[in-house]
Amino acid sequence: MSTKTKSAVKKKVAKPKTKYVFGPDIDLDVEVVLDKRGRRITEARAQQIARQILRENAAGRPSLTGAKIVSPEIKARVPQGMKDKLDREAKKLGVTPSVLIRQALEEYLYD
Repeated sequence: MSTKTKSAVKKKVAKPKTKYVFGPDIDLDVEVVLDKRGRRITEARAQQIARQILRENAAGRPSLTGAKIVSPEIKARVPQGMKDKLDREAKKLGVTPSVLIRQALEEYLYD
């Protein structure tokens, strides 16, 4: 076996480093768990951290209507040729097809 092959085999066999191990749930008001700064994490603090993470990492696209308001979504079926032309034009303009559709609707409805 060549040196190249041996190193490739070693890379495949090497186990990934595990930083966190999931185990059973614990009562943070009973067991002492510290964060990396040495501060105790209680049940109340864990809930606060979880709410903050969920707020900061909300799923989905940002609203076009306003903060914390869901933008409505519309759908329409179009012929394949129209879809292809839309994709080409959007790419040429450096925007997404959704942006191009919104612009076209705004021009048609408001101009």
